[in-house]
Amino acid sequence: MTRRLLCALVAGLACALQAAPAAAETLIAALSSHRITISSNYTGAQLTVFGLVEREGRTAARGDPYDIVVTVRGPPRMLIVREKERVGPVWINRQQRRFPERPIYISVASNRPIKEMFSEDVARRERVGLANAQRVPSGQAFEFGIGPYRDALIRLMQDKELYAQDERGVTFLSPSLFSAPIRVPATAPTGSYEVEVVLYAGGVPLARQTTNFEVVKTGMEQSLASAAHERSLLYGIMTAALALLFGWLATVIFRRD
Repeated sequence: MTRRLLCALVAGLACALQAAPAAAETLIAALSSHRITISSNYTGAQLTVFGLVEREGRTAARGDPYDIVVTVRGPPRMLIVREKERVGPVWINRQQRRFPERPIYISVASNRPIKEMFSEDVARRERVGLANAQRVPSGQAFEFGIGPYRDALIRLMQDKELYAQDERGVTFLSPSLFSAPIRVPATAPTGSYEVEVVLYAGGVPLARQTTNFEVVKTGMEQSLASAAHERSLLYGIMTAALALLFGWLATVIFRRD
């Protein structure tokens, strides 16, 4: 009975796999580099996403054109937005909102304006665009009145060049081959960055691929950063000693007799 039951289960699984429709499109994406190194003369960097849409030859052509959205999310941080109010002659912080575990870097690129690709509800569900890419994956709703703070967060991060959106940032080099540049400013923090590439047609996701790259410090910068974290007491003593030494040298050099 056990052998017969096992054979029946295997046969049923084989039939189910044969009956399951194969994906019509397959998305292949790669980065020009998976590592950005920060040195003393670092002023930012640029990567490029290359992608290919492979289509099953036996399937019929789609009526809607392909759309590509490339979303890059940087290391998560606790972000706080404070609202200043004027009290008499001074400005003080009165209200604030916390955004826990939000990406400190977001870049969104698409081959055409997002409003032409999706409705607002679909864009929110798919987390497409700056206003949606920084939402938590669970999709939990924002508390009442947080909308202005979210808009202020996006504006402030755009001023720092940490949030960016380019609705013509993806270029189709052929009907199936595309590329998209990713600019990483000098203000971007170190850590791991996730790159999500999604293929759409008619507002429906067809294929998705995720890759990543990292931003790391090298050379003297990495040595100093490691020393500050691993040997904080010794690092503080050496910093104070160097400050005293250079102060003494300054008094000797510029001393007036």
